[in-house]
Amino acid sequence: MTKSIVLGGGCFWCTEAVFSVINGITSTQPGYSGGTVQNPSYETVCEGGTGHAEAVRVEYDQDVISLQEILDVFFTMHDPTSLNKQGDDIGEQYRSVIFYSDKEDESVIRRTVEEVQKEYSKKVVTAIKPLKNFYPAETYHKDYFKKNPGSLYCNAVIRPKVNKVAHAYSRLVIKI
Repeated sequence: MTKSIVLGGGCFWCTEAVFSVINGITSTQPGYSGGTVQNPSYETVCEGGTGHAEAVRVEYDQDVISLQEILDVFFTMHDPTSLNKQGDDIGEQYRSVIFYSDKEDESVIRRTVEEVQKEYSKKVVTAIKPLKNFYPAETYHKDYFKKNPGSLYCNAVIRPKVNKVAHAYSRLVIKI
């Protein structure tokens, strides 16, 4: 059975790249979620004030990968203690957030955040919100890492995250 979860862990190029190499992920879609403006653009989200986070809708086959495993990967690929910032990407659009659409998933998410908190001396700031909206990003954002393997950002920021997850979860990774 296919399910989905929307994850914001900084730049959506990074989040999508990481989840695109995981076995059981059937599709990824970068987009914007959690804000008040309908049909936002990349430019309006980056300017601030829309309330949206850059996020990725991750669809997965729960017979192959569990929500728990997806959350484990999510918390490995970014810093959940960094408020509105991941690396040099700064602003509320880069916040750590999980948007759920299945009420049953909420307890798994909350329990996972409690467990992750034990690993950090700083407070985990990952927000947990019901999914109210998701707007797909412009088409040039889809598969950015795959389409731009030679770019400085891809090599300096995205590739290390993909490699970190591939090393930590080699049993889940199908391709790099």
